[in-house]
Amino acid sequence: MNAQTLANVFHMTDRVWEHHANPWSVWTRYTGLPLIAIALWSRIWLGWLAIAPIAAVILWIWLNPRIFPKPATTKHWASKAVLGERVWLNQKQIPIPRHHQPLIRFTNAVSAIGAAIALGGIITLSVWATILGTSWVILGKTWFMDRMVWLYDEMKDRDFTYRSWLY
Repeated sequence: MNAQTLANVFHMTDRVWEHHANPWSVWTRYTGLPLIAIALWSRIWLGWLAIAPIAAVILWIWLNPRIFPKPATTKHWASKAVLGERVWLNQKQIPIPRHHQPLIRFTNAVSAIGAAIALGGIITLSVWATILGTSWVILGKTWFMDRMVWLYDEMKDRDFTYRSWLY
């Protein structure tokens, strides 16, 4: 599933993106992956009842960008990461500079490898593989977010809409 499809599944409207630019939304979203790993692991203790914590985590991931208010300013690193992600998702309408593509692909590959390791750990009930894979996903995502800040800083002066997101 690509990023745009995921954004559509989570119904990321302009208003939701504005709220997600709140640094509290960005930083608390980091809880999502460890919580989903724990919820999936809970199948060994809860059996089919593990569906409840899994559903609760999915609900948290969906609610997170909606429950925090629009930030007073978007000049924070975390806010710019969200703005850059919007720019990246909009690259079919407004192309992004080519020099960003290789590292963005690399950071996403790091996350994908981590996800595969984490999933393997969850399936085989390997604590260390789950922790290692989860750590890789978080590392890859954080690096990706840093690239999104760079992307936003480069693109904000190329489009009035992008520039208007910074206040």
